[in-house]
Amino acid sequence: MQFKNQLYQTMMGGDYAGEGDLIQLITDDEEETQQQPDHFATDIPILSVRNTVLFPGVVIPITVGRQRSIKLVKKAQKGDKMIGVCAQINPQNDDPAWEDIYHVGTLAKIIKMIVLPDGNTTIIIQGKKRFKITETLTEDPYFTARVEYLDENFPKNSRKIKALEESLKESAAKILHLNPEIPREAQVALDNIDNTAFLTHFLSSNINAPVEAKQRLLEINDGLERATLLLEFMMKDIQMLEIKSEIQKKVHTDIDQQQRDYFLRQQMKVLQTELGEEGPEKEVEELRAKGALKKWPKEVALHFEKELNKILRINPSAAEYPIALNYAETLVELPWNEYTEDNFDLKRAKAILDRDHSGLVKVKERIIEYLAVLKLKKDLKGPILCLYGPPGVGKTSLGKSIATALGRKYVRMSLGGVHDEAEIRGHRKTYVGAMPGKIIQNMKKVKSSNPVYVLDEIDKLSSDFRGDPSSAFLEVLDPEQNSSFVDNYLEVEYDLSKVLFIATANSLDTIQPALRDRMEIIEVTGYTMEEKLEIAKKHLVPKQRKEHGLKATDISFDKAALVKIIEDYTRESGVRTLERAIGKVIRNIAKSIAMEEEYSKKVTVQMVRKILGGEIFDKEIYQDNSIPGVVTGLAWTSVGGEILFVEASLSKGKGKLTLSGQLGDVMKESAMTALSYLKTKSDKLGIDYRVFDHYDLHIHVPAGAVPKDGPSAGITMLTAMASAFTQRKVKAKLAMTGEITLRGKVMPVGGIKEKILAAKRAGIKEIILCKNNQRDIEEIDTEYIKGLNFHFVDKVEEVLALALLKTKVDEPMQFTFPKEHGKEA
Repeated sequence: MQFKNQLYQTMMGGDYAGEGDLIQLITDDEEETQQQPDHFATDIPILSVRNTVLFPGVVIPITVGRQRSIKLVKKAQKGDKMIGVCAQINPQNDDPAWEDIYHVGTLAKIIKMIVLPDGNTTIIIQGKKRFKITETLTEDPYFTARVEYLDENFPKNSRKIKALEESLKESAAKILHLNPEIPREAQVALDNIDNTAFLTHFLSSNINAPVEAKQRLLEINDGLERATLLLEFMMKDIQMLEIKSEIQKKVHTDIDQQQRDYFLRQQMKVLQTELGEEGPEKEVEELRAKGALKKWPKEVALHFEKELNKILRINPSAAEYPIALNYAETLVELPWNEYTEDNFDLKRAKAILDRDHSGLVKVKERIIEYLAVLKLKKDLKGPILCLYGPPGVGKTSLGKSIATALGRKYVRMSLGGVHDEAEIRGHRKTYVGAMPGKIIQNMKKVKSSNPVYVLDEIDKLSSDFRGDPSSAFLEVLDPEQNSSFVDNYLEVEYDLSKVLFIATANSLDTIQPALRDRMEIIEVTGYTMEEKLEIAKKHLVPKQRKEHGLKATDISFDKAALVKIIEDYTRESGVRTLERAIGKVIRNIAKSIAMEEEYSKKVTVQMVRKILGGEIFDKEIYQDNSIPGVVTGLAWTSVGGEILFVEASLSKGKGKLTLSGQLGDVMKESAMTALSYLKTKSDKLGIDYRVFDHYDLHIHVPAGAVPKDGPSAGITMLTAMASAFTQRKVKAKLAMTGEITLRGKVMPVGGIKEKILAAKRAGIKEIILCKNNQRDIEEIDTEYIKGLNFHFVDKVEEVLALALLKTKVDEPMQFTFPKEHGKEA
């Protein structure tokens, strides 16, 4: 050999028995390598190794840790240092038997032994001669076997061998060139090897091939055949390296900005992980886990998965990332097909409704009917109810009681002043600051697909250039359409059919007809004095007492005191003003308690007058009937029923009609109709026809600052005119409401209950109504109309007969007329 005992370190991609990747190569004289088998013992200890095959002439380090192997190495180290090395068939086997190792191996000499601190032993061995096990001798304390040494069959000075040697070197050089991980010093070692047998052993030991392939090379006796197979393995390795290099070059060439951003994001992800920050993948996985628990339709699930995949493709620093993430979070937070269980105990539901609200019989019956059908059918589309009535009668609070009775979640949406359609349908995702509409937002907040949903003040929706929100409600409040409601932001269908919508309104006139047609209108009329008294005792007084920090033992209200507040300090259909008045009384008591002053725990009528001052409303002003032409009428307003006066006066003139008091077109037409009727029936009524041409008529409705309109004042104006023209007084404590025609027919009007309550508050005893309004009276509890006398009429003559006294006033007006045809009138 050209050099002796020279140590080279190289790495050829193999996985060796040692704990490292480096192997050591020591080349010796050819004479030493080719020792005769007579010099070696035939009975030798056998060491089984994992993941490597030892070839003659090659030096490798091996770490031994099994007790059997340690005993073998220590024994050999004290003797001739010669051991047999065989590869294991299964490297995972920690306690191999004879059948678990290959029976062709290599005799090796222990060059050096190093004992490590952890108890393991590392030995550096050099392969000497191939052998074949012919007989197994012992297994304990370690393997020993009888072997037969195998000769190397390499023809010398053969052209074929020379060609193979050159091919092997060229292939090895090519591998070194293609694999940059191999140290450059390996090329020096190859250049200095001029022995074909050793070259074959060296390359066989270091090629990137499995143990089975290397063992196959070791077992071949013919050197030419072994070198040929080795070259075949090396060519395959070269092809793999070339393909790998080509792919790497192509990837490097084709890399674009998106891939570059991907790699940068991967690095950013690592940095975020180190800093304890969450990356997009974790957020997406959390959303995906939540989505797996949802009961949503298949189409929504596919859409959600598509959105998650889109998020993963977006750069977290891009403006679209938070938009896409918020959208996915909105989808997963909605209660898809998640329902609360309804309570079908109808008696309990009725008890709750009666406990929370006095009166409101129609509404309570409708809710009990809904529950009954739902109990029998198990599946019912939510009705669309519209509670219509004056303020303060409990329309909004009734929704909460219904939710309690049904055992459902409660949500309220105030529609007063809403003028943007996007408030209902949401914004499209392309807009800056896009979000779902209030309908979807509240569904997400309540976390149930069947809540009681109160749409407060639906009559106060407005519209402008942004759209018409009342038209957007056409889909929401249609039982046939709301099962597939589509929010502009959500983009997928959401089922609202199980929601119990309850709308509230003070007036139906401002609700568009198409929307009104979709709702079941339930009229919530005003409260009578008796109902207000019950509400005050059961609800208002305890509520105000609690809000002002008083105990039940600190204050109590006398019944007469509450009646005093209701009749003399409030005049409304609802109970809001009543609650404020009670609160004022309780605050006065609270002040006395806080200042440690003496006070009466029982609130009496005298205390009410002292605290609230003089009476605000005086019933006596509604009973004046001493002047002809003054008639009490009944009117409906958005805050309940009221009484109003129609005053008629005559003065000399030319038959001019004057109307004052901010009257609307309908009331003006009613006045003209009444005057035309009186002219045609003047003979029957005892009116001189000349008075219409020589006296001006002035009709006035007091409180001129308040606009008034409606069809309810027809018979009232007619009676006032007839009283003025005939100078006959109107019956005391009488009120009326109804429309008239030119033929003298009395027409029915609405708002009867509110008008009746207003009349009773004012001390009216008799009321004239159209016959067709008799059905409205029948719906009112007889307890509330006790003391009232109703007259149902069909013609104007009946009204005048009932309203006008037969005698004239004490000092009637004397009508005078100019002379006609030379005669005095």
